[in-house]
Amino acid sequence: MGMSEYKGKIKNIQDTPFGYTLSVIGGKWKMVIIYLLAENQPVRFNDLKRQIGVITYKILSSQLKELEADGMVERKEYPQIPPKVEYSLTDRAKTLLPILEELCEWGAKNQNS
Repeated sequence: MGMSEYKGKIKNIQDTPFGYTLSVIGGKWKMVIIYLLAENQPVRFNDLKRQIGVITYKILSSQLKELEADGMVERKEYPQIPPKVEYSLTDRAKTLLPILEELCEWGAKNQNS
């Protein structure tokens, strides 16, 4: 389904596939998290925090929980002391990777334009 199929019919953007997609990956950090997990999975929480840098622990935790609830991120907890938790992308999230690659290509072509 493309955007043209909704032309003139949209009452609420959330009711479209585009709106749903934005609800899953929208926001300041979700695509960054998906990108980093695609590059380095599995990743522990503190390693992810270090790679992002400016994100707070609270925001990273909430973003990961939202991505997990949407079926995009898998959380694996190991029963040990200190606790060890690793995050990785689900197969569902991996279907977004070609789109992220296209966004990277677009950025490379247009960054210095």
